[in-house]
Amino acid sequence: MRNLDITTLRSFLAVVDNGGVTRAAGMLNLTQSAVSMQLKRLEELLGVDLFNRAGRKLAPTASGDQLLTYARRMVALNDEAVGRLTEDVFEGEISLGAPHDVVYPVIPQVLKAFSAAYPRVKVRLVSSSTVNLLEALGKGELDLILTTEEAVGKGGEALTEMPLRWVGALGGQVWRQRPLKLAFCQFCVFRPIVLRRLDDAGIPWDMVIESDEDRAVEALMSADLAVGAFMEDSIPPHLEALPAASGLPDLGTQKINLYGATNRDEVAVHLSELIRQGFGQVQSAPAKTA
Repeated sequence: MRNLDITTLRSFLAVVDNGGVTRAAGMLNLTQSAVSMQLKRLEELLGVDLFNRAGRKLAPTASGDQLLTYARRMVALNDEAVGRLTEDVFEGEISLGAPHDVVYPVIPQVLKAFSAAYPRVKVRLVSSSTVNLLEALGKGELDLILTTEEAVGKGGEALTEMPLRWVGALGGQVWRQRPLKLAFCQFCVFRPIVLRRLDDAGIPWDMVIESDEDRAVEALMSADLAVGAFMEDSIPPHLEALPAASGLPDLGTQKINLYGATNRDEVAVHLSELIRQGFGQVQSAPAKTA
């Protein structure tokens, strides 16, 4: 009788969901060698190869895809059983705020891991601008928030730092026009940075939208009617970073900061740690090139 181990299956799922051992190890708070060893034991137990290892990114084989369905069900059932038996220990609600452009790819994995650990605790996710989130935290309306800022403010903790990039439509050409057509939300923290850099470079610009809706701004950009700015790892798939030869000024870097982590409530501490681990993966990932 061969028995599948839940811990090993959890590592298998993490590798599939994160596209590799490095990010999976960070999410699981394990070493890369420990995760690799678990995958090897799982393959030896089943007598099949679970991953194609030809490229840089691990992709499941046909056997891996077949196991994936069972693994998700088994891990979910395990977590449900544990949650039901411990559900009276922690319950309630915790609120997390984040700008929409830093929600993916980290926050979904964080919330998934948190839900497994605290199934009776509801997470209220609020997406808004950094300015609004800081204000809400100050009023006690949110427990934890993430921000994008040039520096870290009082009571904050810098999780990672990445370049701020000029972004436009796929294959777009509007960036060649002068005055430069811009699309930003009214309270976007990147807006004053971009305007300052353009003014310093003597490049004329024209703001072609006034909206508080991020999706409206993205729609205008994807139609090649304007350009904007995103942090490097949060560029939507329907947009792309402008080429280095665009002649537009460098926008520097932005920090992703965590506020509210001084709350010593066990639930808040655990959520804070999962967030740190998630963005730690981003920090250790290879830098992108234009």
